[in-house]
This record gives sequence, structure tokens and C-alpha cells, in this order.
Amino acid sequence: MVLPALLVLVLVLAVGLGSVAIPPGDVVAVVWRAVRGEPQTDLVTAPIILRTRLPRVLCAGLVGAALSVCGGAMQGLLKNPLADGTTLGVSSGASLGAVLAIAFGFAVPGVPFGGVMLAAIAFALASLVIILTLAYRLDASLSTNTIILLGVIFTMFTSSVVSLVVTFANDKLHSITFWLMGSLAGLGYTHVAVLAVAVCAAGGALLACGRELNAFALGEDNARHVGVDVRRVKLLVLIAGSALIGVCVAMSGVIAFVGLVTPHMMRFVVGPNHRRLLPASLVGGAIFLVLGDLLARTIVSPRELPIGVVTSFVGAIFFLAIFYRARRT
Repeated sequence: MVLPALLVLVLVLAVGLGSVAIPPGDVVAVVWRAVRGEPQTDLVTAPIILRTRLPRVLCAGLVGAALSVCGGAMQGLLKNPLADGTTLGVSSGASLGAVLAIAFGFAVPGVPFGGVMLAAIAFALASLVIILTLAYRLDASLSTNTIILLGVIFTMFTSSVVSLVVTFANDKLHSITFWLMGSLAGLGYTHVAVLAVAVCAAGGALLACGRELNAFALGEDNARHVGVDVRRVKLLVLIAGSALIGVCVAMSGVIAFVGLVTPHMMRFVVGPNHRRLLPASLVGGAIFLVLGDLLARTIVSPRELPIGVVTSFVGAIFFLAIFYRARRT
């Protein structure tokens, strides 16, 4: 119960802080009246909370939760502590799709970010299909090492294509660059709804694989011996994780280190059991990214830092601390 309570506290804090500071009591009162459908008594702070900050903070929490639970599940599946969506090339594939949509002005009428969202999800799933198809042709058992190797190769390829597109997209260069560094600016309740559905569907599928992922820790052969359908679990985790990452990349751009850092943090808190680790990672990821977004929009106010810069900075320091501690022990 500590982590959910901490999440609620962080959400209230993040909604209240900004260029205009709002007391936590006022934040709770405004949101409570909005939930109950009552008229707002404070016509100054209510629009700031309900129209600007609340949807952004909710999106930050949902994106952080999604990226973190994907990272935890993929680390358990691949038995690689540095695994997440980037390891499989899914994030880079989604980025390529979104960059192409931005560069060529692809849009869905009446749907904010619709073109970018559709392209990112489509390219994320297409990337997974390509990687799994190549992996199956090379190794019918879909071994972890084969998938990781192909994911790294695919990431290098898509990164070069993204660089090529950026080179020729002069008029969209600022938008693409800022998006590649991650941003939650301009997100609304439509994005909250899409993210919530994605987290409930794909995230729920990942949470349901906790017992099977525990068996994977002993090796794929041992997992088969205890009755785990290894191929089915692999496909379920990879497809659900890829779809969820595609949605997140479409909404917020590329936000690094969330799927790597948070599961490691939660292992220190709840241990390696995935039946506890994945729910803890989901909540911990939401806390981490909400705080990261709060820092990004307040540390150099009134300017705003790309959130990917903040998470990368924190993640780099975190892993340096882990490596230093490992060398000392």
C-alpha cells in the first residue's frame, strides 16, 4: 500500500506545482468537484488544473507505468538486466514511423496526434514481425540470444534511417528533434483515455505472466519442464510489450531509461519475484516519470526541458552507482 499512496501524493504534488503554485488541498478540491460534476468555485485555478496540468500528469503516469512494466517483463523474459523495448528494436521502429509521419505531414482528420500515433504503432508491430520472422528463420526455437542480436542490428538500421529523414526534413527539424528527446506537452484527455486502455489491455497481459516469467529465471528448458508454454509466453510478452511501447512512443516520443531504471529500483524494494515485481514496476514507473516530467517543466521555468533529457541524466547516474557498487562488493 505504500507505493500506491506515494503515487497519489506525487500526482497531487505534480498537479499543484508549476509557474503558478496551487496548494494540495485546492488541487484535491477541484478534482473532487470535477469528478462529482459540481460547479467549480475557483474559476482561476480550476482551468489550470483540469485543462492543462491534470491530463499531462496523468499521461506521464500512464506512460511511465507502461514503459516500466514492459521493461520488467522483457528483462525477465530475456534474462538480461539491460533489456527493454530498445533491446528488441521496437522503440526504434516506432520512432521511425513517427518521424516519417511528422516529416511528411501524415495526419488523421479530427484526431490529435492521430497520424503519428497510427504510424508509431504500425511500425512498432511491423518491427516485431520482422525481427521474429528473421529470428524464426535463423532459430526455430526463438532463442533469447538470437532475438537480442537481431534487435540490436535492427535498432542500428532504423537509427540510420531516422538520421537520413532528419537530414532532409529541414522545415520539421525542430519538431522531430524535440519529439525524439521526449515531450508530454499538449497531451489531453483523449490521450489519457488511449493510454489507459492500452495499459489495461497490454499491461494486464504482461502482469498475468508473472508466474511464467519466474520460471524463465531458471532457464527455458526448466520452464518447459514445469509446464510453461515457452513459445506462447514469449510471443505474448513481445507482442503486448511492443504494442504498449508503440502507443507510448506515439504519445510522448522517445523517453529513455524508464524501462531500465524502474524495474531495478523495484527489485531492491520487493525482490525478484515477478508476481510482485511487475505490479511494483508499474506503480514505480508512474511515480518516476511524473517526477521526471515535473522536474522537466519547472527546473528552468518558464522554459521546458525535453523529458527524455531528464530521464537519461537520472538513469545514467543510477547505473553508474550500480556499477560502482558492484565493483566495491
